[in-house]
Amino acid sequence: MTTHLAAVIPAKGQPFEVQTRPTPKPGPDEILIAVKSVALNPADNHMRNHGLFIPKYPTVIGFDISGLVLEIGAKVPTGGYTNDGVSDDQPSFQPGVTRVATYAASFWKSCGPDYGAFQERCLVPWQHAIPIFDENISWNEAATLPVAVEVALNAWDVMGIPRAGKTAPSAAVSPASTSGGTQKQNRNKNEALLIWGASSSVGTMGVQSAQLLRENLNSPFGTVYATAGLSNKSYIVSLGADRVFDYKDPQVVDAIVSAAEKDGFVIRHCFLATGQLAPCQAVLMAFLGRDRERVKARTAKIASAPIVHSDAEVLDGLETIFLMPSAVEEERLEHFCHVSTWLRENLAKRTIRPSPELRVVGKGLEAINSGLDMLLRGVSCEKLVVEVGE
Repeated sequence: MTTHLAAVIPAKGQPFEVQTRPTPKPGPDEILIAVKSVALNPADNHMRNHGLFIPKYPTVIGFDISGLVLEIGAKVPTGGYTNDGVSDDQPSFQPGVTRVATYAASFWKSCGPDYGAFQERCLVPWQHAIPIFDENISWNEAATLPVAVEVALNAWDVMGIPRAGKTAPSAAVSPASTSGGTQKQNRNKNEALLIWGASSSVGTMGVQSAQLLRENLNSPFGTVYATAGLSNKSYIVSLGADRVFDYKDPQVVDAIVSAAEKDGFVIRHCFLATGQLAPCQAVLMAFLGRDRERVKARTAKIASAPIVHSDAEVLDGLETIFLMPSAVEEERLEHFCHVSTWLRENLAKRTIRPSPELRVVGKGLEAINSGLDMLLRGVSCEKLVVEVGE
């Protein structure tokens, strides 16, 4: 029997233990991946420390993976496009050849240990796997992509923002003028899109995907606003934000509202990547009921990556949506196919890049415990990565 090493949670609240596990065989629509690197996410700490989502122990958790396709099931696509990665909508997987970035599926598999990221071999549905054709993207960089991209694109979907599809620009986009430039003269683009907590992993990808929405002629967004610490302002601007506000400023809500009014925009959509819900609500409520011509506005929406607590204030006309991929399998797999296509296309066109800067916190599965402890203490504009395989 073939075996591999895994970082196993033996019981709720217990640290990972490196143990030997039997290596599974992929089902018809699954891929077996040789894990090269894993990236760490706040949800990993919630699961390790508090048992979030876990019905049974022992198990293996983790979400962000990069690795090499080892085996594929009978229904996994094996052809479809050339090395540019954008010649066909359906990806292609070749055992021993295809490099992938993958959002692990353990949550949708009742946290079954075969599907957790923190091990040397992992099963994933092929729809969750994104071929990485650019050899300049390292295993470590690839591991930072899946969750960040999925959460950001899910934010736009749940708020009803139309997908850009193939209308995205074919060359890298330069950030727009911080004064709003000529964009505010376009009466069809009268909204500012706000990303709160832009220096987090999902926040940085929120900014990058938002700037593509800004450049899409069919979107209502003429500018991208973001909040972050002042030390990260230049980096967030480099990703495509037009204005960056200091989230620590006690007057940050007033500053955002004043800037939008000066630039000629309203704010009806906010992606809360990390941070507190209340200031996001305050910003959007300032614009609810009016637009540039003072005509009654649509309801405003916040897409929240942090869990929305039951005691959160409910405000008329303002909807807050917690970001989770659909529990309906068909919808979830379609969404992940969209994530794969979007990421492959934009990496190939170099309109996005892995973000934020990564920090390797160790080599080997033994490093995951200390890496999660570091994440729990707090990081800023960094993605923590553990190298698993050579």
